[in-house]
Amino acid sequence: MHFRDLNEAQLLALAITSEEEDGRIYRDFAEKLRADFPATADLFIRMADEESGHRHRLLDLYQKKFGEHVPLIRRQDVDGFNIRRPHWLATSLRPEHARQEAALMEQDARRFYEAAIERAGDAAVRQLLGDLAEEESKHEATAESVNAEQTKTGAVEQEQETARRLFVLRFVQPGLAGLMDGSVSTLAPLFAAAFATGNTTETFKVGLAASVGAGISMGFAEALSDDGKLSGRGNPLARGIVCGLMTTIGGIGHTLPYLIGNFHTATAIAIGVVVVELGVISWIRYRYMESPLIAATLQVIGGGLLVFLAGWLIGAG
Repeated sequence: MHFRDLNEAQLLALAITSEEEDGRIYRDFAEKLRADFPATADLFIRMADEESGHRHRLLDLYQKKFGEHVPLIRRQDVDGFNIRRPHWLATSLRPEHARQEAALMEQDARRFYEAAIERAGDAAVRQLLGDLAEEESKHEATAESVNAEQTKTGAVEQEQETARRLFVLRFVQPGLAGLMDGSVSTLAPLFAAAFATGNTTETFKVGLAASVGAGISMGFAEALSDDGKLSGRGNPLARGIVCGLMTTIGGIGHTLPYLIGNFHTATAIAIGVVVVELGVISWIRYRYMESPLIAATLQVIGGGLLVFLAGWLIGAG
């Protein structure tokens, strides 16, 4: 069925199911955000209540014009109609993403009512559709006024701090743990192989195996260590993937130079890469973990140096 083929009864039926769906999506947003972002959850509850009011007005008019039975016509049943993206099914939802999606939903709803007016001939139907189009356009202003109220009370600032904390818990910490493990723990086997064999190809194979193996190990360890329900650290699978990938990247960085045939050149570049990796780790600890930059740098470089010396002594011994 194409939108241009809908009659007035079908237009109203589609509007009724669409308003119901939008209201349920807003309530889903609110439910997912309530624990960590109560101010934004309150905004979506208000928006859901408004959608419910729209649905009741549409339903009353439909029943007066066309009777009690309302056919089930959904967005996916109509060609050319925007389908809602299932962001509300995501395991983790950031408030700014939910607000952006809501703004798009309101724009889609307004465009639908404006298009529906052109298809409707009954004066009462046209009047209601026009009123709803105008109200949908005002929703963004309503959201902004609520945001202003929440900003004055400090609720928005508190939510921003909560979002930062959750980002650190769910992504930065597992990623940093993986990067540190991959960058530091693979130094000993890599440089031990390098100084023991003097062969860049064999050294590359050892480094690659150590990096991939460490990535798999760290990924499983992170995913199985905490399901995130009590700690608030989020989806264990996502944390495991982040940790595993960063572990592998940390080890691969100083392994790739051994694709170069010259041993001394490859080793010099690998050492330079290690210095950069340790610097990045120090900056991440300073930026997100609030560690003093000098202390973080000395700790990371000190640990890396000890592991490098262990590999060198074992390989050269």
